[in-house]
Amino acid sequence: MTNTLNSIAVLGLGKVGNLVATLLVEGGFTVRGVDASDRVVHGVEVRTADLADPSAVAHAVDGCDAIVSCLPYNLNIAIADIAAANGLHYFDLTEDVPTTDHIRGLAAEADVLMAPQCGLAPGFIGIVGASLAAELDTCRSLKMRVGALPQHPTGLLGYAFNWSAEGVVNEYLNDCEVIEEGVRKFVSPMEWRETIHLNGTELEAFTTSGGLGTMCETMLGTVENLDYKSLRYPGHMTQMNFFFHELLMREDRAKATEILTTAKPPVDADVVHVHVAAEGTIDGSLVRKEFVRSYLPMEIAGEMRTAIAWTTAASLVGVIEMVAAGNLPGSGFLHQEHIPLDAFLASRTGSYYNAG
Repeated sequence: MTNTLNSIAVLGLGKVGNLVATLLVEGGFTVRGVDASDRVVHGVEVRTADLADPSAVAHAVDGCDAIVSCLPYNLNIAIADIAAANGLHYFDLTEDVPTTDHIRGLAAEADVLMAPQCGLAPGFIGIVGASLAAELDTCRSLKMRVGALPQHPTGLLGYAFNWSAEGVVNEYLNDCEVIEEGVRKFVSPMEWRETIHLNGTELEAFTTSGGLGTMCETMLGTVENLDYKSLRYPGHMTQMNFFFHELLMREDRAKATEILTTAKPPVDADVVHVHVAAEGTIDGSLVRKEFVRSYLPMEIAGEMRTAIAWTTAASLVGVIEMVAAGNLPGSGFLHQEHIPLDAFLASRTGSYYNAG
C-alpha cells in the first residue's frame, strides 16, 4: 500500500490523457505515461502496453503511487481492480454508473483512495452544485446542465464528437437517476426537454445518464428536486431519438458509435457551457443561486487545448493536487460533491476554471 502521492501512471495518452500528464508534470509530480502506441509527452516516461491486458497494465504501473485512467469507460473496472490489488490510489473520468458502483465496492476494502468521476460531468459539476446547495437553508431544486459543443455548429445534429463517442452513446441510452419531489428514481434519457439561453444563444437541455455521479444518494433528504441534463443546439434531441429508436441503433452501440464519429468528427473550435442553478430559502426568503460559465479553448504548455480537453483534465488534476496536499481524504471512496468549491478553485490546476 502507498501512503504517498508522488509518482503517477497516466493510462491513455490521447488529447485528455496527454494534457493530464502535462499538467501533473507542471505540478511537480513524477509521471509515467502508458499507452497502446508509442507517444511523446514532454517530461513523461512513456511505456507501451496492451491496455486490455491486466497483467501488462500491472507490470507497466509497477512502482507508481497512483493510477489515473483516461481510457474508455469499459476498461476502467479492470484498471481499478489492478489499483486496489496493488495498493495504488485510483482516479478516473468515468460517467458509467455500474463502473462507479464496482469501484465503491473496492473502496470498502482498500486502504487507498478510489476516486472515479473526476472529470467535468460528473466531477466539477457536482462540486459546483453541492456548493450552491450548501449556501441555502433549504433547497427545493438543484439543476445542473453541461454542454461540450462546436462553436460553429453545422447540420441537423449541430454537434461534434470532441469527447468519447462511446461515452456519449452510453449517456444517451442508459436510464438517468434523479430526485423528484423527494424521491430518488430513474427516468428515461433524452427526455424532459427544456430551453436555455446562454449569452444570447438558444440551447436545449435534456436528460442524459451519469452526470450526477453519486449526488442522488448523497443529497437525498436535503434537496427536493435534483437532475442533470446535457446542453445541445436545438433539434439535437429529436434527431438522436430518431437515430437510436426509430432506426434501432440502440441495439448496436458499437455500430452507432462508428456511424456518429464518422459523421461528426472532432473540431478545434469548441465551447463548454456550465449552467448550475439552485433554488431555495435563506432566512425564510426564496432565492436562486447560479453558476454560469462558457469555457473556450486555452493555450496550456505552449499548445492550444480544446475546451473539453482542458476542462476535463483540469478537474482531474485539481483533485489529485488537493489529495496530494492533504486537503482531501487519502483513502476510501471520494464523492465529488464533498470537495469544497473554493478550495478546488484555489488549487494550482483547478484555478483554470476561473477563466470562464
